[in-house]
Amino acid sequence: MNFALAALIMVFAGVLLLRLAGRKSISQMTLAETVVMISIGSIIVKPIVEQSVWKTVVAAGIFVAALVFMEIVQLKFNAVEKFITGKSKVIIQDGIIDIHQLKKLRISVDELEMRIRISGINKIENIKTATLEPNGQIGYELTDEAKPLTVGEFKRLMGLTAQNPIADQTPPGELFAELVNGEHKNPHPSKLK
Repeated sequence: MNFALAALIMVFAGVLLLRLAGRKSISQMTLAETVVMISIGSIIVKPIVEQSVWKTVVAAGIFVAALVFMEIVQLKFNAVEKFITGKSKVIIQDGIIDIHQLKKLRISVDELEMRIRISGINKIENIKTATLEPNGQIGYELTDEAKPLTVGEFKRLMGLTAQNPIADQTPPGELFAELVNGEHKNPHPSKLK
């Protein structure tokens, strides 16, 4: 097969297969997704040299099918999700860095501080809870004193709107409660835990 035609087929097949695999950017990929995408990338080049285009397309298809299967299984079984993707880890609690957790995650305090600064936070003491997410990004909740004023809060302070009884029932920081306390205030459907 012609070298240029083989390259075009592989580019088309790669785009199609990656489109089927999902839209996540590299920074949002889980470990399994990253492994599959790297595997597909490395085998896409192989047929251009070895003239086995269709075998490569089938192999890349198998990688994508395996990825989709793993994602479906993770939706159904929390233990599988924990094993393949991992869970968020609390790295700052009430403005105090958990050095032991950072060591386990192999993150230096300098790297943590850099990532916090990039998020626009200038004091660790302003962080109520921070987590390292499975995709490598840092999630955080600011202390009440450090949170920016929202339009809704401003209106309530100025007496421009009646308080929302539903909003008053929702405790602040419920997304972090599961990680800190090990509990859900609003349980998810069993298929999406």
